[in-house]
Amino acid sequence: MGETAAGNHHPTPSHTVAPPPSQSHLPLGAAKGPLFQPQEQLTTLHYCIHSNPSWPQTCILAFQHYIVMLGTTVLITNSIVPFMGGKAGEKARVIQCLLFMSGINTLIQTLIGSRLPAVMGPSYAYIIPIMSIINDNNTGNYASEHERFVHNIRTIQGSLIISSFVSIILGFSKAWGNFTRLFSPIVVVPVVSLVGLGLFARGFPQLANCVELGLPMLVLVVLVQQYAKRLHARAHPILERYALLLCLGLIWAFAAILTAGGVYNRAKPQTQMSCRTDRSFLISAAPWVRVPYPFQWGPPIFSASSVFGMMGAALVSSAETTGTLYAAARLSGATPPPAHVLSRSVGWQGISMLLDGLFGAAVGTSATVENVGLLGLTHVGSRRVVQVSTSFMIFFSIFGKFGAFFATIPLPIFAAIYCILYGIVAANGISFIQFTNNNSMRNMYVLGLSLFLGISIPYYFMSYTMANNHGPVNTGGGWFNDILNTIFSSPPTVAMIVGTILDTTLEARDSANDRGVAWWIPFQRRKGEVRNEEFYSLPLRINEFMPTRFIK
Repeated sequence: MGETAAGNHHPTPSHTVAPPPSQSHLPLGAAKGPLFQPQEQLTTLHYCIHSNPSWPQTCILAFQHYIVMLGTTVLITNSIVPFMGGKAGEKARVIQCLLFMSGINTLIQTLIGSRLPAVMGPSYAYIIPIMSIINDNNTGNYASEHERFVHNIRTIQGSLIISSFVSIILGFSKAWGNFTRLFSPIVVVPVVSLVGLGLFARGFPQLANCVELGLPMLVLVVLVQQYAKRLHARAHPILERYALLLCLGLIWAFAAILTAGGVYNRAKPQTQMSCRTDRSFLISAAPWVRVPYPFQWGPPIFSASSVFGMMGAALVSSAETTGTLYAAARLSGATPPPAHVLSRSVGWQGISMLLDGLFGAAVGTSATVENVGLLGLTHVGSRRVVQVSTSFMIFFSIFGKFGAFFATIPLPIFAAIYCILYGIVAANGISFIQFTNNNSMRNMYVLGLSLFLGISIPYYFMSYTMANNHGPVNTGGGWFNDILNTIFSSPPTVAMIVGTILDTTLEARDSANDRGVAWWIPFQRRKGEVRNEEFYSLPLRINEFMPTRFIK
């Protein structure tokens, strides 16, 4: 009581309202919604680079990878073989050889190259020098079109063999890895994004060649893979991983029905080639069993002018593969590939190019963008799946009739698939911007100029070439023309050049944190990040038997 009475003698404290907490430390917009922290590795993958689905699932997913890369193989073959003088029989043999080499080269990369789940397939980077070789050889006197074809492909062989040493030297000398150390996330964003966006001409423009097949395919894949999977819990994983195969089978059957029903009997020749399932003539022309072997077309022909042009393609292929590998690493749950891994990858890509030349492949190989997009579409980034897919490539390259059966799928169906897969890779490139200061005007300038020129310059070069049958660079030196026209016709390569120059010369040191360099540097060193060894170390202790300069 006394304490209470005594307490009553104390003055009653005034009730004061505390001032609102200062929000100056909060980011703009933090009160309106959540802010998402950057993620070095994607957490939404069902299987990452070194986790594996069951064997039945692995085989189905591997077959899906084979089907996806088959479209590019057929498209490139159809683009160059007729101009070389080849008919259906030559097309079938070229497709077989490309599939065989894709299987071998993919095994090389996944085992002792980049170690990433990236399929190695025929590359568009070689089209310009190949077309230059064809134009140079068209003036000769040939007894038949087959003889002209053989002469062209033997010249391409010689060019691939000599030019392969560009990639071999760049890779195993570690020069390419030292060059990539100049990159920051600001450079990686446009490079990876344009690896996908730069192939826009292979998307809807190809789809529109047969819109009654391509458009239903595009819409059906989106509906089944993204919406129908939500209807039932059991359907979710099945449709998410295998919707592409299901939809392709349905639209392919629809195309066969239209063809058998005579819908295209009176259509234009170009429409028939794009829509019909019986216009490739590959099944009848392909042999039942045939194993590709070195110098199958004869001894290679070495021409100085064609070799220099192909060297430009080797540089472009190295740049495009580098951008694709950054995307593959992120979509498979790995850390960004270190500089020594990129060097190792380019070096083994040079070995692959050498093998392409020895076996008489019509073009060189590089990492395929569409198969990397498939990693993101299925949420399965397993290395084993890609390695198993090589068995399908090799099997269907040897047993030609079976491989030719799948090659009858109309190309607009593949184009619809690529609209989705290329878009995933492009968006994946944009995601690297989360590691930089997005409010820096300096970064906006570098990104904007790299992206715009990376699209605009190649578009100008390709449009000029199609209109004039030669590139904008048209000096007296054909080899010089081919090198520059090839380099500046590649969106990722132009973005890499512009982005690297700007990013390393515009206040590079003062804006290191804004560029994301502090986050980026540990991943570029072999022992800078403990996870690097987990993802990129060579299997079976191979590194103990190889010279150190080749693996670090």
